[in-house]
Amino acid sequence: MTDSMRDPDFEEAARAASSALGNAGLRELAARVADGWPEQAVLGSVRDREAVAPVLAALAAGAVPAGEAAAFLRGLAAGHAAATGEVSVETVWTGPSSHSVPVRSTVQALLDVIAGARSELVLMTYSARRRTDIREALAEAVARGVAVSVVVETLAGAGGAIGGTEPGQAFTGIDGVRLWHWPVGRREGRGAKAHAKLAVADRSALLVSSANLTQSGVSTNMEAGLLVRGGAAPRRVAEHVAELRSRGVLERIRVGEG
Repeated sequence: MTDSMRDPDFEEAARAASSALGNAGLRELAARVADGWPEQAVLGSVRDREAVAPVLAALAAGAVPAGEAAAFLRGLAAGHAAATGEVSVETVWTGPSSHSVPVRSTVQALLDVIAGARSELVLMTYSARRRTDIREALAEAVARGVAVSVVVETLAGAGGAIGGTEPGQAFTGIDGVRLWHWPVGRREGRGAKAHAKLAVADRSALLVSSANLTQSGVSTNMEAGLLVRGGAAPRRVAEHVAELRSRGVLERIRVGEG
């Protein structure tokens, strides 16, 4: 939060609520604030109304923009997780939403994982199409010095199940993004597909979803997934992908701009 937008009452209320809400609760609240949910909808969706109510009251009484308030809450969540070693698991969803069962949208969760990466980012997808917000987020990650690897299926590997251009073209033109694939000749079993869809940042945040990185996958289909922060799962997934690369199971691929 910038100095010009500081609100001591809001910050104090958020810090006071942090121990009760924890990492997951703070991130859940941040998502609702960023999305502009009405106060009663937020209170009806959270697990600890008594902890959240003072935060919303201070936010309503102050002049902090929703985006900055959400960023402050996410920062508190990250600090809480680092201090406690807490593992959080959030539901991620694409498609119709409801206030009664609050979930994060797939694209919001993905962009959050990308934005949080500081050293390493691995994406895996079956199908992919260009999306400006995802491409911009990846370019910003590279500019921060993040090593970005994307594992994609190929038209040959999909065996006709994917049409149009190569999925890897969704990421061409972003300097510093390395593309990988699973060569058809190394696949055991007829018709095997590179069907995993995930994102893992710094071996500490893992998004696993049914959604492909396409407009329909992250915006309009009905898709579901989980966002895991902390614990062994993000590290183990990143280590597994790294070993597949080192063993030659995954190989670099260069895709033209066509």
